[in-house]
Amino acid sequence: MPYAWTTTDRTAPAAELRLWPHQSLSAKGFVTFIGIFFFLALFPIYAVLGTVLLWGLLPFMLAALWAIWYALRRNERDRQILEVLELRPDHLRLTRHNPRGPAQDWEGNPYWVSVSLHETGGPVPYYVTLKGSGREVEIGAFLSEDERKALYAELSDRVRQIARP
Repeated sequence: MPYAWTTTDRTAPAAELRLWPHQSLSAKGFVTFIGIFFFLALFPIYAVLGTVLLWGLLPFMLAALWAIWYALRRNERDRQILEVLELRPDHLRLTRHNPRGPAQDWEGNPYWVSVSLHETGGPVPYYVTLKGSGREVEIGAFLSEDERKALYAELSDRVRQIARP
């Protein structure tokens, strides 16, 4: 699962949750994909080598290669989201590090914070939110449906344990 719990302090019931989106294409996979696309795009070029058609076909092949390169890199940059939830007996703090733009913070008292699972009505099915301090914030919206269900169960148990020791 693309999230992990860590215990930050052994003496206090504190924990930290880190969530990140799936990164299915590794750097090696990116190079392999671009290389295979380039060599497959060369097949039509071989047929027109030495003719004037080469200069008509070559810009389109290079434009397609650049477009795929750009789209994959842009997708990789857009997936650089990190959400960190610090759970302590006296406060909860959620920090979302966005790929572009400043980080977003939310804090609340664990005794008053409620964890909700919205089966419908959110941007995704089984939408997990934290509500407290006059605000309701999302957590883990980039996770799959099954992962959000598991996150809700784990998170509600942890918040309940930390709020009522």
